Amino acid sequence: MPSRRHAIADDLRQQIRTGHFKAGERLPSEAQLAIRYTVSTPTLRSALALLQGEGLVEKIHGSGNYVRRPLRRFTYVGGAGTSPIPPLRATVRTTNLEAHGDLPALLNVPPLSPLTELLYVTHDGKAPHSLARIYVPRDLAPSGCLSPDQTRARLADLHPSLSEIQERLGARLPTQEESTALRISTSLPVLSVTRVATNTAGRVVEAAFIVLPGDRADALFTTRLTTNEGTPTE
Repeated sequence: MPSRRHAIADDLRQQIRTGHFKAGERLPSEAQLAIRYTVSTPTLRSALALLQGEGLVEKIHGSGNYVRRPLRRFTYVGGAGTSPIPPLRATVRTTNLEAHGDLPALLNVPPLSPLTELLYVTHDGKAPHSLARIYVPRDLAPSGCLSPDQTRARLADLHPSLSEIQERLGARLPTQEESTALRISTSLPVLSVTRVATNTAGRVVEAAFIVLPGDRADALFTTRLTTNEGTPTE
């Protein structure tokens, strides 16, 4: 016999799938739903957490729980991504800081070295889609107030001769900050990519931390093998 929270989640899920609650619509308040299902508020929230983890419902702090619109999937492809149509909208915030934590080791710089952080948040319509924190040595950082596209182009101009891009991919639960920024449940796994780019002079020019929610992203890596004769295998 299903638990009370699973029974509530099943009922709400069915109402969403049949259109009783439509995409973008706000659900009744948690207090109203708790009364409707004759359960405590913690039990009701536990049921909603199941739907949030499935990507059916999103909780907007201070506003309520909403039926999530269908999500477009994004494929992370070896240092870049596919271009959804229509494209995702991006915002960027630039902050100057000093190297701390893991940054000195990743960027191969002394602690407290001057860096610039570029915080990218992409949106699918009004909903946040993914986020990335990019760290570059201050002397390589774009200057002036630039759009996200201009910033990316400026970064490419500043270090065009890359020799290596190392990427470490993992799966984990989001931090509370990431959960709030992306409006996802803390129980929804995310793809976490740590990317380090080195130029031909051996200087690390960028370290990036990219967070992709698991309900809307996957990653594709292709390895081309060669035969003994040095020709690619089919």
